[in-house]
Amino acid sequence: MTKQEFVRALEAELEKPEGSLDPDQALTDVEGWDSLAVLLFISLSDAKFGVILSGDQIAGAKTVNDLLLLLGDRLEP
Repeated sequence: MTKQEFVRALEAELEKPEGSLDPDQALTDVEGWDSLAVLLFISLSDAKFGVILSGDQIAGAKTVNDLLLLLGDRLEP
């Protein structure tokens, strides 16, 4: 799965229009980014890659790209 595909999957989980999330976008600017969205991200990461992330790891993320970096090399460029 590429980074762009993962972002599109995250948009779908968050019920956002395709193309609405940008990797450089601050999470504070993402409408609806809340505790439920964090749980959706954790679930998506686990389902797609078997990656278990903690709330502390996600709390350190400031942008959409920071979330992608948490997945490491599991995403194709």
